Amino acid sequence: MHYSLGIDAGGTYTDAVLVKDSDGEIVDLNKALTTYPDPLSGIKNVIDGLNPEYLENVKLVSVSTTLSTNTILEGTGFPVALILIGDHPLEKELPTGHVLFASGGHNHNGEEVSPLDLEVIEEFALRVMDKVSAFAVSSYFSTRNPEHELKARDSILKLTGLPAVCGHELSQELGAYERAVTAFLNAQLIPITRQFVQSIIADIRKRGINAQLLMLKCDGSVVGIKDALQKPIETIFSGPAASLVGASYLSGLKTCAVVDVGGTSTDISSICMGVPDLSDEGAVVGGWKTRVRAIRMETTATGGDSHVWTVDRELFLGPRRVVPLAVAAAQYPDFLNSLKRVPMPSREDLCENIQPTKFFVRSGYPAGELSKAEAEVLGAIGEEPVSIPEIKVLIRKDLHPQTLDSLIKKRLVQAIGFTPTDALHVLGDYTAWNEEASRIGAERLARLMRMSPGEFCTAVKKRVARNMSLHLLSYILQGVPCTAVEKILDGNYPAKFKLGIPVVFLGGPVRAYREELKEFIYAEILVPEHAEVGNAVGALAGKGIKRVEILIRPASLMSPDKDFLVFAPGSRLRFDVYVEALNAATELGKKLVEDYMKDCGLSGNQVKISIEKKTISPDGWKYPPMETNLLVMGVGMRELSP
Repeated sequence: MHYSLGIDAGGTYTDAVLVKDSDGEIVDLNKALTTYPDPLSGIKNVIDGLNPEYLENVKLVSVSTTLSTNTILEGTGFPVALILIGDHPLEKELPTGHVLFASGGHNHNGEEVSPLDLEVIEEFALRVMDKVSAFAVSSYFSTRNPEHELKARDSILKLTGLPAVCGHELSQELGAYERAVTAFLNAQLIPITRQFVQSIIADIRKRGINAQLLMLKCDGSVVGIKDALQKPIETIFSGPAASLVGASYLSGLKTCAVVDVGGTSTDISSICMGVPDLSDEGAVVGGWKTRVRAIRMETTATGGDSHVWTVDRELFLGPRRVVPLAVAAAQYPDFLNSLKRVPMPSREDLCENIQPTKFFVRSGYPAGELSKAEAEVLGAIGEEPVSIPEIKVLIRKDLHPQTLDSLIKKRLVQAIGFTPTDALHVLGDYTAWNEEASRIGAERLARLMRMSPGEFCTAVKKRVARNMSLHLLSYILQGVPCTAVEKILDGNYPAKFKLGIPVVFLGGPVRAYREELKEFIYAEILVPEHAEVGNAVGALAGKGIKRVEILIRPASLMSPDKDFLVFAPGSRLRFDVYVEALNAATELGKKLVEDYMKDCGLSGNQVKISIEKKTISPDGWKYPPMETNLLVMGVGMRELSP
């Protein structure tokens, strides 16, 4: 009997599930806390809780994660330098301060516009190499000729030893700005994805599991682990994609909306007749528009571990994730005493980082370049949680909240605070951790809000349900202003929303929110069995899908019957006649699909390849097509075997 192992690493929990290959039955599952900065312990803990007899016969391991998405949402990614080659028109701000504009680039036919200034690129790389963890390189019209990007990448790697990402490797679409941002985000995620994948490889190899290793992509398809390491940007929404595929699998519904409530965020998506709803444009994450094909989704920084805080009797939720008080009390033996004795701050000092329930602990990440103030504060924070008053005593001066904010963004400090998870502990809806810590936290924040602890926690729970409803409706009602939806949700009109498709909820204690959700919307709300590990199930349920787009056009309209250019991912080819160009493009597309499927462990009858050809020619055109677009698509599905 063979089994498959699905693993999903979220911001709070790492989930694992074992599925029997012969009939898809879930035979075992487990949850463990995600560990920082190294996820290896969390992965080890979650696999340790699975039946070892089943593990011996695992032949496939497929993984998904929201760690990359959360990194961008929270603004805690690793520093990256961006190199823009050629005449890049800047539509908006760039996501990094380490930017170089260098001469070079090509035109729409892939011909060099100006020589590459490699010397200035090398000088820049040496100057910033100690301040960044990776480089992103984007050259003008690199989709038509990647030569300058490749030369810059190879030179940077040789000089600095740091990874460099090329824009053309991630997208074949035009749009220089979006391609540059995509390259930047990809480079930012390389260290995180590499650490996550290497942790999984290390653990399964140590256990003697000899299995094919796959990773879910953000369009709901799977990818070989080698590709995932090279293009982690394609896995940014692998967690939400896993929830979508997993919800459909667990509920048995081919058409439904899915709400996945995690620790850091809530993700909303949908599936229709078994096919994920994909975005027509590139994925947008953390406000940055990319050129990555992904599921269409609505994501909000509201989750079980979102920070609940108050200023001027106003309740705030998120956007940052913190360790819940209930969890911290279980992890740190003396934390409960620290929570009891910390003094209440004055109301005029209250802000996100100064709260009567806010503590800080070192994350374990190595410190890089720090200001004097950052170094002083970091020196006062150790492996046990400390409060703001304790930090002030240790540094012997006042503390600027912005300093703590900077250390959190640099991933050097992890915050602890009150969360929706704590509110559920107080209300008795979810009691997996230390209830006393949650109750103390609720009492302190409720006093500032002039509420009872029960009223305060009920208000938190209702706010979470309202946010879920708002973003679910915003997703479904495309084009309807969010303000209009909010007015109806908040009871300003005698009306209520009714949804025409079922809604599947995934996540730990999501059942606790069902009644609150019904106050805002009429809908068939389903929480399937094993909803708490739906993402891990989804990691296994994804298909192997590969799309290859190739463009054919004459090199010059002055002689449209000869000299044809073929633009394919990573290559630019030239042929004398159109038929040769078309045949070569078709074979190249099929080879790229087949190579991809081999990395996914799929071949032969397991893979179906289709070819779609679209041509453009003006009326009365007597020559080969002015433009030919080939879409070569492969779909692979594993065969179940007893």
